[in-house]
Amino acid sequence: MDIFLGALAWLADPAHWTGADGIPTRLIEHLTVSGLSLLVAALVALPLGLYIGHTGRGALLAVNVANVGRAVPSYAVLVMILPISLRFFPQTGGLDFIPTFGAMTLLAIPPIVINAYAGLREVDRDLIEAAKGMGMRDLQLLRKVEVPLALPVVLGGLRTASVQVIATATLGAIVALGGLGRYIIDGIARREYDRMVAGVILVAALAIAVELLFVVFQRVIVSPGLRRARAGADRPGDRALSMPGGDPGGLAG
Repeated sequence: MDIFLGALAWLADPAHWTGADGIPTRLIEHLTVSGLSLLVAALVALPLGLYIGHTGRGALLAVNVANVGRAVPSYAVLVMILPISLRFFPQTGGLDFIPTFGAMTLLAIPPIVINAYAGLREVDRDLIEAAKGMGMRDLQLLRKVEVPLALPVVLGGLRTASVQVIATATLGAIVALGGLGRYIIDGIARREYDRMVAGVILVAALAIAVELLFVVFQRVIVSPGLRRARAGADRPGDRALSMPGGDPGGLAG
């Protein structure tokens, strides 16, 4: 309790809200690396997930690789990228932005791929056949039927990836990057536990805020009827998980 109260006092100190080590500066640094990582991951993972969801080609391989990627610890990914960063960016000593950006991008790809794939494979096949009967081509079918119906699941993948990236971007402080993780790592190193706990509170608050923003965004962009249908489909036992051994939408086919 004393540590928690000390962390609240640390957060309330005006001195910690200004300067290069101030909370606004660290917050911007944290959001920058997290946002860029999520953007690049989405540019890679969304087309891949939509492609395998629409065509079914390479689904088993892609989903299994993505699931393996989700099981790898964040710290292990960061450590694996360090030698590559040292090799190609020796001027930075392999530290700072590159290894953290690479690790966060790789961590964000699996949930986006899996949800994009699962969302499309869960679209009612009768609707797809009806759209084909109306003369829709593949791109029209994807744009006008499959993606709109799969949108709640696709956004769920982006939400999961964003919260995961924000929570684990704190590891960037280990390789000399800024961000809110600096308070945690520096607090441990200096035995300033009020600083450390304050950093944990800030990261948790940011992750919760982003989660809530995605919830609001999903409510705005997804039609109420589709939200109700998705809520019914998501009841326990109604939906197969896109995991090895499960067969959502004909994965084995």
